[in-house]
Amino acid sequence: MSHIPGMTETDPAAQTLPPLRAAIIPVTPLQQNCTLLWCTKTGKGAFVDPGGDLEQLKAAAKQHDVTIEKILVTHGHIDHCGQAGILAGELGVPIEGPHEDDRFWISRLVEDGQKYGIQGKPFEPDRWLHDGDTVTVGQLTLDVIHCPGHTPGHVVFYHAPSRLAIVGDVLFQGSIGRTDFPLGNHQDLINAIRTKLWPLGDDVAFVPGHGPMSNFGHERATNAYVSDYALGVHS
Repeated sequence: MSHIPGMTETDPAAQTLPPLRAAIIPVTPLQQNCTLLWCTKTGKGAFVDPGGDLEQLKAAAKQHDVTIEKILVTHGHIDHCGQAGILAGELGVPIEGPHEDDRFWISRLVEDGQKYGIQGKPFEPDRWLHDGDTVTVGQLTLDVIHCPGHTPGHVVFYHAPSRLAIVGDVLFQGSIGRTDFPLGNHQDLINAIRTKLWPLGDDVAFVPGHGPMSNFGHERATNAYVSDYALGVHS
């Protein structure tokens, strides 16, 4: 488990806590980044993409004294949400996300789980999300950005005051999400990154679905797939 730089308060004598704190917990054999985020004013939190290793996730929430009030899902792939329904049932909390265009993926979680050695269980979210929606965690408000391409119903969660986005498998440090799965679309993914994520600002840090964090400015300058240079964009 790792803390997100700038999102956690390390000085116990500090007078002002940031509004959002978060920790990254890699889960499943695919080492998917589940994010535990919480509101420092209320102690209420959410898991984003709890794909598996539920005991580890519950232990992390207990360690940080966080009361989980909901589960957020970026998209319907097994490593991101295979056990979201199971965890929601255990905790008695709702699931919000992804966009309904990922119903196809959620319906096949059992079969996909068998391929990867992950227990998967289909679920019906309490709320499907759409571009422009917001979700709340305690007193935090996160913007919902629909970013299709990796999957048709993929969404990103963005907390503007913290300059933090949780992007699932849309974007990685040095790479982008695969689009060779059923219903994937490479051009949709490129368009979503450039027209929906880049305008948020170069200083926005992001938690990807796998691997280390980065920020939009670094990827816009260096990413082999979506940098300005790679796409022939000249400022």
